[in-house]
Amino acid sequence: MSELATMPRHNLGEISSAGSVLIIDDEVAIRESLETLLEMEGYEVQSAATADEGLTRIGSRPYDLVLLDLALPDRNGIDLLAELHSHDPQLAVIMITAYGTVENAVKAMQAGATNFVQKPWDNEKLLADIRTAVARHRTEEENVQLKRALKQRYNFENIVGKSEPMLKIFDLVAQVAPSRSTILLQGESGTGKELIAKAIHLNSPRRDRAFVPVNTGSMPPDLLESTLFGHVKGAFTSAIASKKGLFEIADRGTLFLDEIGTMSMDTQSKILRVLQDRKFMHLGGVHEIQADVRIIAATNVDLKQLVREGRFRDDLFYRLNVITVDLPPLRQRREDIPLLVDFFLSRYSEENERPRRRMTPEGLRPLLSYSWPGNVRELENVIERAVVLSSSQDVGPELLPDVIVGRGTPVPLMEHRGDASLFDIVEDCERHIILDMLEKCNWNQTEAAERFHVPLSTLNQKIKRLNIEIKKKVRE
Repeated sequence: MSELATMPRHNLGEISSAGSVLIIDDEVAIRESLETLLEMEGYEVQSAATADEGLTRIGSRPYDLVLLDLALPDRNGIDLLAELHSHDPQLAVIMITAYGTVENAVKAMQAGATNFVQKPWDNEKLLADIRTAVARHRTEEENVQLKRALKQRYNFENIVGKSEPMLKIFDLVAQVAPSRSTILLQGESGTGKELIAKAIHLNSPRRDRAFVPVNTGSMPPDLLESTLFGHVKGAFTSAIASKKGLFEIADRGTLFLDEIGTMSMDTQSKILRVLQDRKFMHLGGVHEIQADVRIIAATNVDLKQLVREGRFRDDLFYRLNVITVDLPPLRQRREDIPLLVDFFLSRYSEENERPRRRMTPEGLRPLLSYSWPGNVRELENVIERAVVLSSSQDVGPELLPDVIVGRGTPVPLMEHRGDASLFDIVEDCERHIILDMLEKCNWNQTEAAERFHVPLSTLNQKIKRLNIEIKKKVRE
């Protein structure tokens, strides 16, 4: 077995703050020059004169970056690069050579090199390339570790996040999943409520049974009740045969009720009875049916406010609100954005059968500062679009929507009273951005939602929450 097969995974706590670099070059003067340059910048540096010596060092500890000579005495640098990446696909490698032909550069990049530098190099440019490569490697490696940890701990690898709010949610998922308790997920549209619901199901004793999601806000009341409880033949005009409902399909499993705040009062009362008695009847039926179903409900509106307004039953609210999980909007966990970007770049590069795309620092910068009204779902749409439109490995700001990079009308700085909260300031900014887009779209909400790359329902919810008055369309 190769020494690399048992190579330890990256532990960010074991390396210096700037990063760890291995230099593989047979020229002593080159190694010493690079060691001096990088150590002055705070990097931890080790060197090897041959490919075999380099492999030995790689096998003994992790590195952020390898500076690799193209021509080594015992092996071709490109062949060595391929072997390194066969064992550690995330390893960043910059090829350095005195033979700076286009053909060599192309071969190096095709083999997976992060960059290609010709001797003699420019110190500032080389350091900039190294900083970029190290930062990218750490993000990719962190993402791999995070997905592995989540898969081991929660058996669900599509939830990505390292921020304090998300880590608390992961711990809460682990605590509540084994129980039978009803769970209420609260959060804006696009924050991943269904993903969390699936994670809870997959970590519960019901994991081998069905997980059945239903969007209660997308159906009229009669159809929703028939969908949930089933019906007998002749229960209504179009009931030409008996049909099972989702409560039966989810027997001994989990039923996920999304947008539960949109349910009619009559349907709410029937859901309450299932929660209280664990029984229900088909529409038009006379026999009670046992319901061994765990309910996870989700809402993007304030149910307490709906209770105060008389639009949601208080007894149902208290039945649902046994355990509450509040999902933070993306703007409150910006440190997760690089991991999410990397995750979606990998997913959509693979789905579109393209070489792995990478976000440039210039492309990441506006993603970190944007307010993300559509949350993770909006970010996913933006990255998918960028991958599809990209013609090279690097994804830059030119592939991002105008509203994100500020190519449209800039949002003016607004005056706020001294005690204004960050939430109030963010809301004002969101209100201005949405109003500006609606005006550009002649108050066509469907077009505005498309240009924001968010579902129409998300935009409508934002408009309602921000008390935006919709004007009539101006005739062309």
